[in-house]
Amino acid sequence: MIRAVLWDVDGTLLDFLTAERAAIRRCFEIFGLGECTDAMIEDYSAINVRWWERLERGEYTKPEILVGRFREFFARYGLDSAAAEPFNEEYQIRLGDTIVFFPGAEETLAALKGRVLQCAVTNGTRAAQQRKLSLSGLDKVFDHIFISDDLGVEKPSPAFFDRVFRRIGPIPPQEILIVGDSLTSDIKGGINAGIRTCWYNPWGRENTAALPIDYEIASLKEVPALLGAEE
Repeated sequence: MIRAVLWDVDGTLLDFLTAERAAIRRCFEIFGLGECTDAMIEDYSAINVRWWERLERGEYTKPEILVGRFREFFARYGLDSAAAEPFNEEYQIRLGDTIVFFPGAEETLAALKGRVLQCAVTNGTRAAQQRKLSLSGLDKVFDHIFISDDLGVEKPSPAFFDRVFRRIGPIPPQEILIVGDSLTSDIKGGINAGIRTCWYNPWGRENTAALPIDYEIASLKEVPALLGAEE
C-alpha cells in the first residue's frame, strides 16, 4: 500500500518546455537580444538537458550549470557571454510566469488529496519553483514541498531522499512512490532511495538507461489505480 507520493514538478505535472520557450523569448526582449527563433530554443533546450545531466552526475555545481548553459548557448549564436549571469537571474523569474498543467494533473492531485501524503520533489531553483508553485496553486495542494536549493542536494542523490524521509516521518520505503518524467533524476533517484518508481512517459520514449521501473504510465490519471485509490 502506498502512503506517500513524491511528485516531480517540471515535465510531470507542469509543461516545462512551454514555460521554457516563453521565458527565453521574454528574456530576449528584456535584454534586447533580437529575435529568438524556434530553432534557437530547440538548441538551448538540448544544451540545457546536457548541463542538468552533468549536475546529476556531480560534475558541476548548480550555480555553474545555470550560467554555463547560457554561456554555451550565447557563444553558439554570437551573443555576449557576459550577459549569461543576469540573463539567468531574470530567466528564473520568468519561468514561473507560464503555468500549463499536463492533462489529468489537477484531477489526479485532487483525487489523492487526503488519501495519501503528497509531496513535491524538484531540482528547480528556489526562485523559479516558489513562484511557479504559488501561481499554479500547487503550494496549497502539497503536504510538503522539497526544493533542492533548500535541501542542499539534488536528485538523484540518496542524500536528497534521506532529507525528505526525515521530514515526512517513518514511512517504509516500499510504501513511498515517486512519479516523474526523468529517468536520470526521478527514476534513478527513487531506485537509489529504495522506493517504488513510476515513470511518466506519455511520449513513448525508450528506457535507454535500462533502469528497473515499477510502473510506466502514459497518463497521470493512471496513478490513483496504482495506489488502489478510486478516481
